[in-house]
Amino acid sequence: MPDFDYIIAAASTADLPDTFYEEHNVPVIRYTYSVNGTVMEDDCRETSRAKAYADMRNGAVYSTSMINSQIYADFFRALMKTGKNVLFLDMSREMSSSYQASHQAAEEVQTEFPNQKLYLLDTRCISGGLGVLVSECVKRKENGVSFRGVIAWAEANKLRIMHRFTVDDLKYLKRGGRVSNAAALVGTLLSIKPVLYVPDDGKLVVAQKVRGRRAALNALLDGVKRDMTDPEKQTVRINHADCLDDAVWLKNALYQAFPTLGGVEISNLGVIIGSHCGPGLLTVFYFGDSRKP
Repeated sequence: MPDFDYIIAAASTADLPDTFYEEHNVPVIRYTYSVNGTVMEDDCRETSRAKAYADMRNGAVYSTSMINSQIYADFFRALMKTGKNVLFLDMSREMSSSYQASHQAAEEVQTEFPNQKLYLLDTRCISGGLGVLVSECVKRKENGVSFRGVIAWAEANKLRIMHRFTVDDLKYLKRGGRVSNAAALVGTLLSIKPVLYVPDDGKLVVAQKVRGRRAALNALLDGVKRDMTDPEKQTVRINHADCLDDAVWLKNALYQAFPTLGGVEISNLGVIIGSHCGPGLLTVFYFGDSRKP
């Protein structure tokens, strides 16, 4: 029964709450971040996330670091010692400097367990989009879908997961090199708010620029209206970085636009992505036919 008795593991960057991993027995490898030089583990707790954004608003500087290949190897080896096959899901290769380290570690560990399979999915997803993919894979596993069946479904459907974002303060994108100093200054003076999305290659890119927060929120909503499919069959995920009121506004607007919508889940954005985008980031993730701006 090895094809039906397997493990789905994930990275903390899926931005699911810690309760999800605990309830569904999903092992998690945890990224780390630094707060004014002190290293912290991404524990996925709502309280830790809320504290991070409060700290950022008070001037604390957060930064992140990659997971090295030895940490990945130890994580994978412990899972493989159970005798089960393992499916592992992490951020898109375009967004994570840890991607190559994870594959290097997987190649090493796989040779130690030739009778098992360690499959690292190139998810092309980030943040709550990765969370959608993880939760959908776990749901299928719990419904009796085989190891190969879950992988086949994930490969066929990962690019149907839509990612839309807006940020409130350009200084965080400037710090990460995603906008220039001049563009950040002009954008701040003119209250320019970028609306971002993730195309097929898994990068985070600017889809459009609008004036003001309300226009940015409406742009997120309009994007969902354009390309959501089968609303009654899905649960939309919204992650926010200390902007719960905006998240609730978007949730209510989605129910108005899609009265048969299966559900909307709101949670705090994970600290790893949040460190690069800052407080005020609002994101929405859902299924469509194909990715487009």
